[in-house]
Amino acid sequence: MNDLLTNLDRETLAGMLEDFAKNWLAHDGLWFQAVEQRDGLEAAIQLDEQAWAKFSEIEAKRIMARHAIPSGSGLEGLRRALGFRLYAVLNTQKVANVTPNSFDYFMVECRVQYARRQKSLAPFPCKSVGLIEYDVFARTIDNRITTTCLCCPPDPAAGTEFWCGWRFSI
Repeated sequence: MNDLLTNLDRETLAGMLEDFAKNWLAHDGLWFQAVEQRDGLEAAIQLDEQAWAKFSEIEAKRIMARHAIPSGSGLEGLRRALGFRLYAVLNTQKVANVTPNSFDYFMVECRVQYARRQKSLAPFPCKSVGLIEYDVFARTIDNRITTTCLCCPPDPAAGTEFWCGWRFSI
């Protein structure tokens, strides 16, 4: 770690973490918009799916290593790991309906969808990307986990009580 970081107080480090997450998300959005403008929405989503398939595995593995979450740690390991994802700093999430074999995960507030709503834009249709992202992330934690989409834009109910919902099961 560089010398500048070692002497910073907890509040400054927490603020920097939020800034890093916002910067990452801004870059992701700007990249997507550039591809969409050049090649259209379908092409941008297709490339986004490819990127998230790789990124989700990398992110899961780094979270597992940093937080001592062992491979094959089941739904408990996944619940822990979800709380350490980079966008968990920015979005409000909720876990519900926990059973020994499954739980539901909801993105209650989503910074991407909030920004689009503020600009009077339609919700970002992220379902196809989310299906890949959450499945890859969960299976990296434990390959026995299956992922089911409960609701995600462009589904009509998305954005009422939550933006997207996912069921993880073993």
